[in-house]
Amino acid sequence: MKRILLILVFVLIGIPIIKAQELTVASFNIRYENASDSVNGNGWPQRLPVICDLIRFHNFEIFGAQEVLHGQLVDMLAGLPGYSYVGVGRDDGKTQGEYAPIFYQKDKFKVLKSGNFWLSEITDRPNKGWDAALPRICTWAKMKAFETGFEFYFFNLHMDHRGVEARKNSAKLVLKKITEMCGDNPVILTGDFNVDQHSADYTLLQGSDLLNDAYEVASVRYALNGTFSDFKVNRKTESRIDHVFVSDSFTVARYGVLTDTYRTEIKDGESEQSGNFPKEVSLTKYVARIPSDHFPVKVVLRFND
Repeated sequence: MKRILLILVFVLIGIPIIKAQELTVASFNIRYENASDSVNGNGWPQRLPVICDLIRFHNFEIFGAQEVLHGQLVDMLAGLPGYSYVGVGRDDGKTQGEYAPIFYQKDKFKVLKSGNFWLSEITDRPNKGWDAALPRICTWAKMKAFETGFEFYFFNLHMDHRGVEARKNSAKLVLKKITEMCGDNPVILTGDFNVDQHSADYTLLQGSDLLNDAYEVASVRYALNGTFSDFKVNRKTESRIDHVFVSDSFTVARYGVLTDTYRTEIKDGESEQSGNFPKEVSLTKYVARIPSDHFPVKVVLRFND
């Protein structure tokens, strides 16, 4: 009997143990810095610490951001000391114009290779494609997890807000690039697509053999709102224009649209008390605000090591 048990032990030692690993990813349009937002009480210096705290608390291990100007990029790196990034400005391929950067935790991932392409007929340099109002860029990276050795591709983009042909052709272009570049490697695609789940351009991606909308295949879904707010905290939409798409290599454990808010003080704000609480507890009138005019999308993925 002992001999049989010893044989079983040696056999089991030779069998690889499959362990499910988790990866927390996100897509977050942070809203570009501009003077009019400051006038309306939504200025970047006010929102920056909230955004960084949100990212740290929800533990975004790797995420795609949109509308990031160079100054904002520098600010976020200072506020997120454990993170690095890949990406360039869309206007000159260096620092001018909005980035679509990929941020990642430096102690968890290594960048094996990375690059950018423009959403246009001409993909290798700054320009506007089709009927787009602005130059649009996609940043990509091949990543390796230090702990497991797991390798995957991550793409992040921001499609045009006006160009109908631009959005359609951008979706086709991204699928083409993934097919050409990634082979059988797992793929994550994040971004502000400027189309919701009812759009034909969305269907090009969701209906492809390459990608699944994480919302559609999530085991646990927490989405009480769509992803665009226009800084209006009391508005609701069903439209999801910010998406996370993943290849079949991943199982989506959780999907969430994070509607976190914060408060700013009202000058001469009145304090109130309630009979339901001790007299030491008071409530002061503040203004509820949102860190960006988009809500971030958080997704927890599982893969087999």
